[in-house]
Amino acid sequence: MNDFNKKVAVITGGASGVGRSIAFTLGRLGAKVVIADVDKNALEQTCDALNAENIEAIAQYCDVSSAQSCEDLSQKALSTYGALHLVFANAGVSAAEAGNMWEYSERDWQWTFNVNVWGVVNTINAFMPKLLEQNIEAHFAITGSRNGSLLIFPNIPIYTASKAAIHSITENLYHQIAAMDTPVKVHCLIPGPHVVETGLLNSERVRPAELKIENPRAQTAAKSIDEMKRNAVAKGVDLQTTHPDEVAAMVVKAIKEDQFWILETTPDTEERIINRAQDIIDQRPPRSLIVK
Repeated sequence: MNDFNKKVAVITGGASGVGRSIAFTLGRLGAKVVIADVDKNALEQTCDALNAENIEAIAQYCDVSSAQSCEDLSQKALSTYGALHLVFANAGVSAAEAGNMWEYSERDWQWTFNVNVWGVVNTINAFMPKLLEQNIEAHFAITGSRNGSLLIFPNIPIYTASKAAIHSITENLYHQIAAMDTPVKVHCLIPGPHVVETGLLNSERVRPAELKIENPRAQTAAKSIDEMKRNAVAKGVDLQTTHPDEVAAMVVKAIKEDQFWILETTPDTEERIINRAQDIIDQRPPRSLIVK
């Protein structure tokens, strides 16, 4: 897909971070944008900002952990614009993890998997049958993470586990769609190559009331990228970051080139991936990736 003009793009988690940047990037290329999010205030503000740039966009509240909410989103996009060309299963949360995994609340696991894993499953179920029925070129991208998709970072085991599950789902979906006679394409988006400047670390703002922790343990996890940077400086670490706009540019390039992997790496990440694969082949215990 080389021309995004008049194409319809649906983006979950579209009110902030990577989703927001994808919305603006595609909108500036002429796409009609449907942004979906559980954060109603951010959703309205982002839609107003898109429209202020003369980008044709609508906003739809969507809780991706609800199958019906995802179905409502797909119906709204179709009824408004008549077709679907680009779908981004991008919504995700992080439970501000810190400490040993057996100390976490069961609600941390439930909330993270409800959004990160079931959110992807629900988005696939709501959109993929419609994309296949259209029988026109369309692209379905799932946002993963190097944490889980490529490497295992034990400091954040719930998030990493959810992203590992997502990656398995994404590759399975790719193989199933590739085996069909269809112009629909599947992509795996792994934002980076560095820590992406998003509001993911402040996901607590959208945690549903029924899954909030009544007596939260003392947490030391950073609540923002700025806090993460300050912590890194205190430890003498040069923390490099990636702006979400850079990720959106990766997305456009990969879709144009029909790449499954939407990914940029660093030499350090590549070495760690190779080491992990070699440890599996050699049946050695995993090398430590604990970040201290």
